[in-house]
Order: sequence, then C-alpha cells, then structure tokens
Amino acid sequence: MLPKPRCAVTESATEAKRSPLHDAHLALGARIVPFAGWEMPVQYAGILAEHKAVRENAGVFDISHMGQFLVSGPTAESALNGLLTNNIATLAPGQAQYTLLLNERGGVLDDLIAYRLADDRFLLIVNASMIEEDAAWLTPRLADAGAGFENISDQCAAIAVQGPEAAAVFGKMMPGSELPPRNGLATFETPTGTVHVCRTGYTGEDGFELICPVAGGAFWLQRALDGGAIPCGLGARDSLRLEMGYPLNGSDLSPDRTPLEAGLGFFVDLRKDAFIGRDALVAQKKHGLHSKLCALRMNEKSPPPRPHYPVLSNGNEIGELTSGGLSPSLGAGIGMAYLPVAFSAVDTALQIAIRGKTFAAVVVKKPFYRKDVPASD
Repeated sequence: MLPKPRCAVTESATEAKRSPLHDAHLALGARIVPFAGWEMPVQYAGILAEHKAVRENAGVFDISHMGQFLVSGPTAESALNGLLTNNIATLAPGQAQYTLLLNERGGVLDDLIAYRLADDRFLLIVNASMIEEDAAWLTPRLADAGAGFENISDQCAAIAVQGPEAAAVFGKMMPGSELPPRNGLATFETPTGTVHVCRTGYTGEDGFELICPVAGGAFWLQRALDGGAIPCGLGARDSLRLEMGYPLNGSDLSPDRTPLEAGLGFFVDLRKDAFIGRDALVAQKKHGLHSKLCALRMNEKSPPPRPHYPVLSNGNEIGELTSGGLSPSLGAGIGMAYLPVAFSAVDTALQIAIRGKTFAAVVVKKPFYRKDVPASD
C-alpha cells in the first residue's frame, strides 16, 4: 500500500497524465494505478520479486512523472542559494546534491536533487506531486533575483536503473560510455537527443537515472530491459526506500515539519547568510527539538504497519506512523513516525495499534536494512 501523496489528485484514471512509457508498461503486463495525478505501474511480476531484483541484480523504474526544472543565468547560483537549504556554490559542473525547499516557518515544501550542468545552469529534479506548486513558488522568486526558470517536465522521459548490476546494465545500454561518479551527472549526445545520466538513487543500491526527450523514453527503457534490468513499479520503489529510511515528501516530510526534525540536518547549511526558512531553523536548533522522525521495527509477528497507525507508549498515544509496511529483506514490519524526543532513543520499547490490537515495536537506527548485517540481527 503506497502512502498517499499530499498533492495527489482525485480525478479518474482517464483524466490522469500518462507517462511516455505507458504503452510499454501495458505490453509488459503492468498493473496501473493513479499516483500523484499520473497513471503509473505499481507492479509487474509482483512487489516482492521486484524488490529482490533490485537488492540482488538490477531493476528499472519509470520516473517520468518526476519534475524537471532548468535554472540559468549569471545569478542562478546566488538565487538558488537563497531558496534551497544546501549550498549550491559547492557544486562543480557535473555534480549533484540533495537539498530542500522550505517555507518561512522552516517546514519542508519539497525535497529535490540539484545538478549543476554548467557554471550558470542548473537542473532540479522535484517530486511529481509538487511540480506545479514548486514552479509557482520558484518562478517569481527566481525572477526577482534575475535568474531564468523553465519547467521542462512535459518534455522529458526518465528511467532509474537500480541494483548491484546497474553499472553492467549501463555498459550494455551505452557501450563505450562511462557512468558518472556517485552524485554526478554526465551528458551524452545520442540519436534520441541529449541524454543526462545522473548517479543518485532512492533505493540504497548503486544505480543511475537517465533523462531524455519524451520521444526517446521507450527506446531507453527497452535498452535497459535488453541489458538485463527487471521492470519494477512504485510498490517496490516504496519498500526499497523505506528499508533505507529515506523520507517520502507528503508523508514523512511536510510543511509542518522541519528538516532538523526529519533528521536531514546534514543537507542544511546554516553557514549561508540567508535562505528561506533559515531563521526558523536557527531558532529551533538553539531551543532544541521537541520531536524527531524515528525508525520503528515490529518486535513480533503482526499485520503490516501502515501510515497513520497510532504509536503508543504504555497504552498512551505519542504519535502516528508517517510511513510503514513490510520489509521484504528483513521479513518484519517497519515504519517511521515523529515522536517526542523523550521516546526517540534507539531501543525504546513502544507499541503500534493495528486493527484494534497493539503489537510490540522498538525504535531502531536507520537504515533498517544493511547488506553487511544479517536479517536476523
């Protein structure tokens, strides 16, 4: 069960947007569901099989629903530094960083990846449910700073190849080309047009994202499949990211929670003179946090924990799950919740209320899943 995105639309599937890869998904036998205003594949052979494929080999996801923005001009760097939490100035061309867009209260509007294409040109990858809202937020502020802004989301198709064999798949997709390093980007001119290959990921495995013109999307998906990648849907993408403790915007991240509460302080550079939300974060850091986003693992056999299930301490509700589900790698229920600091220490014993019953859980360290630790640990 996927968490409902905060800005998910309620229109019927016939009114939702379709990925440039839609026909390919149908040919591959995908189960299509509405997600963030799109018709997207939730699974093909099955979530467990697809999850295993990414952990052990390589899987390919359609991420064409994500948003792509270009920010350019001599003031682009300084303009973005006034809007995003991380320090854009530290990026050389071909480098990327995870960063956040905040409101004045320090709450998270969106989390995104920023890539520096050139000295005065940046590519931002934003969440599907936030494309219009992010564009509306950024456009006037960038214009006031003299920077150019272009929403190219409708012009792009994108796939993500993830897993320990991802590099081998790339070698078959683009023989003779080299993958960029981790958190890097390389640009290739191909018969399908300009292709950006980024090496970030959302699964905890090695991998890359390929962004291309819409007309080339099906070609590159087929190249990934021919290279050995297994088609994977949103279900496996969610279980993989949850095992790593990666937050989902609209569920684990929201305008009412700051990146400090979410454990994302590493991606906030308070040494910068100013950015939207900075004053609120400085004040919060000075006075201390009241709650933290914590990882919880079920301590006994139970139905899968789901978002919004109550978290209890000695029968008293202290929070609710923001994300939750069964970890295929661990064979146990896992989830995340904002908890009062007094209950946030690792090994704190708690309970999760599921379908009218309570089940034992414990606060654990993120990530839930580590390849070097046996599942029984």
